[in-house]
Amino acid sequence: MAKRESADEVGQARAVRLWTVAQANERIAELSELIPEVRAWVDRLRVVHAELLRLRGLWGTEIDAPDLPDRRHKDRLDQEWATLSRRIEETIEQMRADGIEIKDLEKGLVDFYARRNGELVYLCWQTGEDRVAFYHPLDSGFFGRRPISGRT
Repeated sequence: MAKRESADEVGQARAVRLWTVAQANERIAELSELIPEVRAWVDRLRVVHAELLRLRGLWGTEIDAPDLPDRRHKDRLDQEWATLSRRIEETIEQMRADGIEIKDLEKGLVDFYARRNGELVYLCWQTGEDRVAFYHPLDSGFFGRRPISGRT
């Protein structure tokens, strides 16, 4: 008996793009470049955050004073924080809107919404794999991956 989809799953299927294996494979080259780029933005965001924390520890409640000796440095870090945060959020949101989800940025694990035998599933790809070759139900993760056989 086929698994019944929840109302949330049905709503998601209507709200996002559903991918075929061939369509997902066409995005692999782009994702192979994009994932490391987003990872680099996140790494830089960590550095900026650490520097902002260092300044806050150094200046305490004076951190927002207009005459702060490190004002230009702090302002530059605040601007970089805002720019990086916006870039990351917009990129991830655009991917979600396309029916693509980054599940683990460090591992480069990406899922594409799809239908397989009438069931809403994720097509699963990880950086380093040359093609989308696995899928898993929405309620299971990476360890629930199954090889794709046939067409999706």
